[in-house]
Amino acid sequence: MSEGHEPGLDSENSEPLVRPYVMTQGRQHSDSVQLDMVSVVITARTDVERMSLEPEQLRILDICQRAQSVAEVSAHLDIPVAVVKVLLGDLISRGYILARAPYTTESPVNRDVLQAVLDGIQRL
Repeated sequence: MSEGHEPGLDSENSEPLVRPYVMTQGRQHSDSVQLDMVSVVITARTDVERMSLEPEQLRILDICQRAQSVAEVSAHLDIPVAVVKVLLGDLISRGYILARAPYTTESPVNRDVLQAVLDGIQRL
């Protein structure tokens, strides 16, 4: 081992050599949660068992103090989206993170329902 070289670091980039499958314990997807790149996540609880979480999960909790998309979390951590989805799935299962589908431009309500609401408001 050369002088100044730390174990577990890439000598050229000084980046950790931890592979994504180590972070996810070999899992390729979350068993309980389906997220996509534009799903929005936010920290739900700050009273967490910090010793039971991986460093990346702790960073996710910090990053998600403000609502973020899965893609944004991935970019902040410089970790592949697939890995972030697994880590987020674990945090969601524990109740530490909340997730929702992104807003869409398609209206889930049809025109008749909107007209009924407008008519009701006008009667007030």
